[in-house]
Amino acid sequence: MDIYAFAMKMEKDGEEYYRELAEKSSQGLAKIFNMLADEEVKHYEIVEDLQKKRPLPEVGKTELLGEVKNIFEEMRTGKLNFEQGHYIGTTEETNAYRKARDIEAQSRDFYLEKAGEAGEQELKLLLKTLAAEEDKHFHIMDNIVEFVSRPEPGNWLENAEWHHLDEY
Repeated sequence: MDIYAFAMKMEKDGEEYYRELAEKSSQGLAKIFNMLADEEVKHYEIVEDLQKKRPLPEVGKTELLGEVKNIFEEMRTGKLNFEQGHYIGTTEETNAYRKARDIEAQSRDFYLEKAGEAGEQELKLLLKTLAAEEDKHFHIMDNIVEFVSRPEPGNWLENAEWHHLDEY
């Protein structure tokens, strides 16, 4: 399998996994997973453009982290239902989110490796940008794992940077 086919399969698998998680999740988390799935579709299209030797696309900066933080704030304040659905607070749920987080780490590492191998500067930059996007997804999933693992989900969101580094 060539690099493009591998990357496109990786992005398609990511999209399908996020759609599956969305179906099983609460309203707020489903919204986040559908946004992540949509991002994977964009990545797929970028790699497809590369494969077909179309002009290199521009990868714009997304506001995904800000949107996700807003969704968590809505869940924390009760504007979005967190408890709706059967996939809340289970070991199965947490493991599924950890798997998604690990997939994002693998995708990030893949794009960084290929960027290191790329000869063309424009291609190298595009691959590094895709790696940065996957890294954002990794951090979102890491925060979701933390969110659902806490005894009282949502009580740690106060930090404006959306990171909780305290000992638990």
